[in-house]
Amino acid sequence: MAFALVSVCFTSCQFSENIYLNEDGSGKMAFVFDGSQLMEMAGDKFSEDGKKKMDTTIVFKDFLEQNKDSISKLSDEEQQKLKTLENFSIRTLMDSEAKKMEFDMSTDFKSVGELQDMFSAMNKMQSLTNATGTSPSVTSSKTTQLHYTFDGHKFSRKATIIDEALLKKQTDSLESAKDMFASSKYTLSYHFPRAIKSVSNENAVLSDDRKDLILDYNLIDYLKNPKGLDLDVILED
Repeated sequence: MAFALVSVCFTSCQFSENIYLNEDGSGKMAFVFDGSQLMEMAGDKFSEDGKKKMDTTIVFKDFLEQNKDSISKLSDEEQQKLKTLENFSIRTLMDSEAKKMEFDMSTDFKSVGELQDMFSAMNKMQSLTNATGTSPSVTSSKTTQLHYTFDGHKFSRKATIIDEALLKKQTDSLESAKDMFASSKYTLSYHFPRAIKSVSNENAVLSDDRKDLILDYNLIDYLKNPKGLDLDVILED
């Protein structure tokens, strides 16, 4: 039953990694989960009365302070992991009448080097939900780390696989469900302060002013090959 629910969710939902980069290397990053198709499929069954609206934002710095007593019972290592979330905020938007559902986890950064793997951050959030008694829904992964660099001229996104055996085990388990993932995508949506001179991935689509980049990738292909979205972007002088 749980597997069926997860399969429907992935089949019907889209994920995007959004970066807004400023000239000085600072900016904003957001991981967005769009479950509107799932809401459309569920119809009025998604809520008991068929009508449900929610638009809430959680600022993690405040949330950590409010739950400091529960968090203090965790190990020092787990507490440090959760502290890395303090600059994140989470917005949950749900409107059953409009068939809209979005989950947006975002953070500002002073330099690209501060960026974290958004999946990793979400996994750390799972520790917090356990500590405060809520029910987590994030899938843990310890197979890959993402690295971002920007020197004012070149932006890079690189994945490093840190556990080949575990990655193979996870991807093998997805093989039987690959048809269910067919319509789900992982999208990079990057916005730069200057026009893009060149990009390493030929499938990337640029805006008319060449400052914005969109790159779609099948979700299950990304889970099987995290390096498939490795990217080098050269900006014009």
